[in-house]
Amino acid sequence: MFSSSGSLARRLRGGIARLRRSLRVQLVSWVVLTLAGAICVNLYLSFRSATAAAQLVADRTLLASARVIAEAVHVDHSGSVEVEIPPAALEMFDTGFGDQVFYRVTTPWGNLLSGYPDLPTPLVALKGEDLTFRDHGIRALMLDHPVVGLGGDGTIAVTVGVTHGSQYAIRRQLWLSGFANQLALVLLAGLVTIIGLQRGLSPILRLRDAVRQRGRDRLDPFPTSMVQTELQPLVHALNDHMESVQNQMAAQRRFVANAAHQLRTPLALIATQAAVAAREVDIRQRDEALQALQKSTRQVTRLAGQLLALSRAEPGNLRPRLDNTDLASLTRSVLENIAEEALKRGIDLGFDNGGPVNVTGDATMLGELVVNLVDNALRYTPPGGSVTVAVKSLQNTAILMVEDTGPGIPEGERAQVFERFYRVMGTQTEGSGLGLAIVREVVDSAGGTIELSDGKAGGLLVRVALPLGQ
Repeated sequence: MFSSSGSLARRLRGGIARLRRSLRVQLVSWVVLTLAGAICVNLYLSFRSATAAAQLVADRTLLASARVIAEAVHVDHSGSVEVEIPPAALEMFDTGFGDQVFYRVTTPWGNLLSGYPDLPTPLVALKGEDLTFRDHGIRALMLDHPVVGLGGDGTIAVTVGVTHGSQYAIRRQLWLSGFANQLALVLLAGLVTIIGLQRGLSPILRLRDAVRQRGRDRLDPFPTSMVQTELQPLVHALNDHMESVQNQMAAQRRFVANAAHQLRTPLALIATQAAVAAREVDIRQRDEALQALQKSTRQVTRLAGQLLALSRAEPGNLRPRLDNTDLASLTRSVLENIAEEALKRGIDLGFDNGGPVNVTGDATMLGELVVNLVDNALRYTPPGGSVTVAVKSLQNTAILMVEDTGPGIPEGERAQVFERFYRVMGTQTEGSGLGLAIVREVVDSAGGTIELSDGKAGGLLVRVALPLGQ
């Protein structure tokens, strides 16, 4: 029982979470909230409009009643002022809502001619005012009216008041009528809006269905005409991503094929050399075979190391690191480790240190960059030559330069040497053709640039520019 309840609660929470993430639900919710706000505003505005209209009707009726009463006032032969209240002046308020009518007629000198002596008088003539009389809320209006026979500017004051029954009934009727019309318009607008949202979201749903129906091997682009103009950048981004994935898959297939080809030959050679060493009886020939076996093993080991380094340098294989590395100190450490190899080959290895140069990136891969550049220079520099490495900072850029006195690279092949397993024709130097490919991947991931040019002594000058770190 408890398990079932817990499962139901989890399903409800999951359903609510999906609704919160739904674009359709969010858009409809905003439309409903907007329409609800519009209805509230319409309620308030309709109430004010109905109140003003009902007050206007009440004031016009009060003014008409006051005029009828005022016209009934006359001066008799003896000079006294008399008034007889016409029934029509009071019957015009008989609208079936049980309103009570109050009136008062006074002379210019303040004598009461007729009506309620304690009836309050509005402050401004000819303007309706809400007052309280004998625990009743009333709407009252006062009229100053001249009477023939009073002489001069003699006028009488007629005040008429009526309770709010008829006024409130008119206000309620006007408000309900206006509100019903506005509510119908708002609901119609909401319905049209929701239908519009459904039609507006249909291209996104078609795009979703098109993505779902595709197989995992289909990476051809989607037509941008299937969605609205505002959504076309999304389709462009999706197409760009699929093109990038397609290129990476093609590069990966080429990489695997090339790696298998490159490893097949040295591994077969190692197997052959091992078999020859095992069969040889002559110690001298066996030692030669074992030395050749060791050399081939070192070549395969280096090739495997370069393949792993290239795999690590490719974008997306590892989470990018943001080490704060002194490029000058890192280069010095690499040169110290490789100095013995340079001495064996009779090559002068120099270092021009321009002081600390901080860069931000993966310190291990930056080390691979320096190792491959220097190793590549040493391999192609003949004995007695020189390799010079320089590190310096220029404005906001860290500069690493490696210059050798080797044969260099023809200008027409400088763009191709960064391809994997590519080697310049006519060179007899051992190598796998992965060094500069690794360098290019590391430089690209660090946001830098690399240039190849002729050295001062006719060899190759490699110039790497990286952004300075903190």
